[in-house]
Parts: sequence; structure tokens; C-alpha cells
Amino acid sequence: MARDPYQELGVSRTATPDEIRKAFRKLAKQFHPDTNPGNKAAEDRFKQVSAAFDILGDPAKKKKFDAGEIDADGRETTRGFGGAGGSPFGGGGFNRGGFQSRGGRDDGPEIDLGDLFGDILGRGARGGGGGGFGSGSGGGFSPRGADVKARLDIDLEEAIRGGKKRVAFSDGRTIDVTIPLGAQDGQTLRLKGQGSPGRGGQGDALIELAIKPHPVYRREGETLVMDLPVSVPDAVLGGKIEAPTPDGNVMLAVPKGSNSGATLRLKGRGLADAKGKRGDLLAKLVVTLPDEPDSDLEKFAQAWRDQKPYAPKRK
Repeated sequence: MARDPYQELGVSRTATPDEIRKAFRKLAKQFHPDTNPGNKAAEDRFKQVSAAFDILGDPAKKKKFDAGEIDADGRETTRGFGGAGGSPFGGGGFNRGGFQSRGGRDDGPEIDLGDLFGDILGRGARGGGGGGFGSGSGGGFSPRGADVKARLDIDLEEAIRGGKKRVAFSDGRTIDVTIPLGAQDGQTLRLKGQGSPGRGGQGDALIELAIKPHPVYRREGETLVMDLPVSVPDAVLGGKIEAPTPDGNVMLAVPKGSNSGATLRLKGRGLADAKGKRGDLLAKLVVTLPDEPDSDLEKFAQAWRDQKPYAPKRK
């Protein structure tokens, strides 16, 4: 049989709801398993204070306990033990503490257990690992349901411009997710109340974003790199060519006498960093011959080789 819940929480029978709540907050924070990993004694103590608060923090149960109608385990007691209607702890007739009953009588504020545990543990103890502590016997309870996790693959353009996508969970549910502007690879989005259900409410959904590889651009941090084909005449004489960017095509000026490997920088056309500032796009020129043989080009090249032999430097 459990101990007297008043003794478990270290409060008097005339304690106010606020005093009971404060006593429980202090003990729960001290003995919660998340702050005492692997400590069986702390876990057992947490179960005990949780069970005590399960009685005293519930207006209806507290009323019954004080009247001797239930014991410290919440079980109904036999009438006549300790006197008609008396508590086995001599609790009959004591002050009922000023809680708000569920029968409509308003004696004071009602306590939200989910919010209480969120305050105690900074809402970080829910984790995603199985719904929190207290799913077994002994009177413990989970403040909220477990967080659920999912991975969402997005296009590079979606990471830059944002948008909406639908993500599916293993339980068959689907959720529409708003991708923020400048989303980053590995960024986690938290959707409040979209997780598993629990006594204190539903947990959250944690969506990890993953930017898919792109057929044109390579990612180097916030910088994007691409290979940009350029014709022999444009490389030799210079000119303007159309170049793709995540924001649409732009005209790019190729300097006269450009070689393969020359890099042109397009500022602010890359990915966004954590502060939302976009990196650059680097276009690496690749001097490219026509797919079909060109007799005039071949004659020009032959004459050039005969008249002005040229041997590129090898590094």
C-alpha cells in the first residue's frame, strides 16, 4: 500500500492547492528519470510522488481521500474502517484544499498536468523515445505523448524559395508541412501537437529536412557550384551566354580568352545560411566543341597548329 500522499509530498493536510503544486514541482524535478538516468531509486521515488500528486492534484480524488472513501492507491475503502466515512489515516473532515471539483463546485483553480510537467522539465523531457516516463504501473504518468519523427526530402529550389509539401508517417497519417524560405539541409521543423497522444496532450512532430542532390548544382556549404558549357568562339572572343540559376536563367558575360576552369561568380544566387543570407553561385566554364564535326573549325584549327604551334602548360 502506498504511503499517505501528504507525507509523500511533505505537505500538511491544510496545504493549499498552490502549496501542493509547488511541493510536487520541486520533487518531480529532483527525481525525474530524465535528470537521473539509470538511477532506480530516483525512478521509484518519482513514481511515489507522482502517485501522491495523482491523488492530491485531482480535486475529485482528493475529496474522496480526505473523506476516507479511497486509499493512497486510489482504491475504494471499506466503510467503517476508522469510523464511518473516516480516512484510514484519520483524514475525515480535514480541509479539502480549495481545488475546483468536476461536479461544478468552484473551490479554486484546477491543475493542468501536461502544462505542469512542461514547466518542470522545460518541455524537453518528452523526447521521441516512447511517450515519456510512467507508462507502467505504480501511479507514474507521461505529461504528454511521444514526439514522432520523419524525414522530408526537398528540392534545392524548394529550400531556397520555400513552399508546401506533404509528409507521411508510419501510422498512416499525412501532414502538410510549410517549408520556410531559406531552409537548410538537416534543419528540423517542429509541428506542435502533431505527435502521439498522451494523458497530458499530444506530443510534437519533428520533421528533418534533407535537400536532394541536384542535376546541375553541387553544394559547398551555402555556395552552389555548376559547370557551364561555353563554345569555342565565345571562349576566344568573349560574349554573353545564358546561364541557369535556382531563381531562373540569366545572361552571363564571358570574358575574352576564357579557358575551361575559369570561374564566374553570381552573388546571392546560392543557398541561405542560418541567418537567411544567401551564398553565391560559382559557374565553372567548360570550353565545349560541337557534337557534330565542323569542317570549317577543323580547317581553322589545322592552319593554327601549322602556323602557330601551341602547347598548353601542364601543372
